[in-house]
Amino acid sequence: MLYRTLGKTGEKVSSLGLGCMRLPTIDGDPGHIDEQRACEIIHYAIDQGINYLDTAYPYHEGKSEPMLAKALQNGYRDKVNIATKMPSWNIESREDMDRYLDEQLERLGTDYVDFYLIHTLNRDFGQTIGTWTI
Repeated sequence: MLYRTLGKTGEKVSSLGLGCMRLPTIDGDPGHIDEQRACEIIHYAIDQGINYLDTAYPYHEGKSEPMLAKALQNGYRDKVNIATKMPSWNIESREDMDRYLDEQLERLGTDYVDFYLIHTLNRDFGQTIGTWTI
């Protein structure tokens, strides 16, 4: 696996990451993840050296983050960088930002994420958050 330094972070991340937006499902239902197959895929990716996993609040009807938490038990969390995304369309106040991050940490079964991105960033949201103290 090839690794690159991510920007100015100094973090060495795998050139190939694993997105958890389209995990295997049962009967094509995006809200019903095939947990056994998903864990196998995630574990295989990590065992092959992938250390950047990407998820988000709405993926798989809100079940991607909890699924990733299950897959990262038994020492796998320590081997990866988790990227998830703030659901900007649900953010109406500075307090909402903290509330959603706390909820996502709980859903991910961790006390930190390595990269926290803003999902669906647009001009209106960008102007709104600029007025809040972050």
